[in-house]
Amino acid sequence: MSIQRLETQARMSRAVIHNGTIYLCGQVCATEDRQSDIQAQTRSMLAKVDELLKEAGSDREHLLSATLYIRDMVDFDGMNEVWDAWVPTGHAPARACVEARMASPDLKVEVSVVAAVKA
Repeated sequence: MSIQRLETQARMSRAVIHNGTIYLCGQVCATEDRQSDIQAQTRSMLAKVDELLKEAGSDREHLLSATLYIRDMVDFDGMNEVWDAWVPTGHAPARACVEARMASPDLKVEVSVVAAVKA
């Protein structure tokens, strides 16, 4: 089976596709949204997920799993409001959410997603 890598750099690929499964690297909000609240950062982050899934041949209805990293659980409800509106009804992935230090102090949330390629 071949492995396809999208936007590969020295440290990582933005997406890896293997055997009908898409693995996205951790996604955070766009740089211009880093001073925003948790909801704006979550919307921006999920827009990037949508773009990558489309580029890789999938969409949010084909999500398999998601791991969310949140800087402070005080923002859990605000993040979930945006997440719940983004995930299509009946297509919720397996999900975990953990509190974690971020690579940059202005980031509030990050997500890593696994999805199936659309048939």
